[in-house]
Amino acid sequence: MKFFPALLFASTSTATGEAPTMTETLFSLLSFVLVIVVFYFVLIRPQKKKDKADQEMRNNLKVGDIITTRGGIIGKITNIKDQQLTIQTGADSVKIRVERWAVLSKEETVSDDE
Repeated sequence: MKFFPALLFASTSTATGEAPTMTETLFSLLSFVLVIVVFYFVLIRPQKKKDKADQEMRNNLKVGDIITTRGGIIGKITNIKDQQLTIQTGADSVKIRVERWAVLSKEETVSDDE
């Protein structure tokens, strides 16, 4: 593990064979921490928010909602039993059972009064 500090704390002084100073070491650590913080706020946090919103949408499904599954099937929920939904789709009123996790989105219902 002799190479790890040399890679982590690479600087101009290490190129000449001198040991890195405390300032260079601190700057390298702060740069690394800054990259981690940026990744968290740019990638991880928004994804967690989206996952939470998707889970909340799936938990609040009710009979009569129009949904789209991950497979692209669009239908109206006719029955909910635990983690399985029965949806009605097509002109022939075909009924399909799908798992709750397979729901991709729910269409916003529009009132008939508008």
